[in-house]
Amino acid sequence: MMRAKINNVLEKLLLFIITVMLLSVIWQVISRYLLGSPSTLTDEIASYALIWLGLYGAAYASGKELHLAIDLIPSKVVSRNPLIYSGIVSFAIVVFALLVMVIGGMRLCYLTYLLEQRSAALEIPLAFVYSALPVSGLLITYYSLDSFFMTRRKTLKN
Repeated sequence: MMRAKINNVLEKLLLFIITVMLLSVIWQVISRYLLGSPSTLTDEIASYALIWLGLYGAAYASGKELHLAIDLIPSKVVSRNPLIYSGIVSFAIVVFALLVMVIGGMRLCYLTYLLEQRSAALEIPLAFVYSALPVSGLLITYYSLDSFFMTRRKTLKN
């Protein structure tokens, strides 16, 4: 199943990112307090790793359906017609993910690429750093649509 493969890749990516972040912070502490000369690279590495961890972590949580949910509608109303409720929730998530994360993120990447902006210490293109925004938006969109169609299949079977 495609969803399981994407989850597996995301798990490995998140593990790698958190490891890089952890090692970066440990090296920052060692270089600052033990060596007396703080590293200039580790601050940027940890910051960018945190951005990626948050965005890809949100996509992963969306795929595992572990994301935060606020139940404003009573469960009795939802249980009467779960397909409509699932459709409304999926639609809202897809609209947000596509408009804000994918389109807005692609515009951000394009602008930083066009302006040739680079990070101060690492000298990597900021478009690469910000690319996590549209990619995670696409993943969230996929997961939301997949969840809706799974709910639809379950509802139609019953």
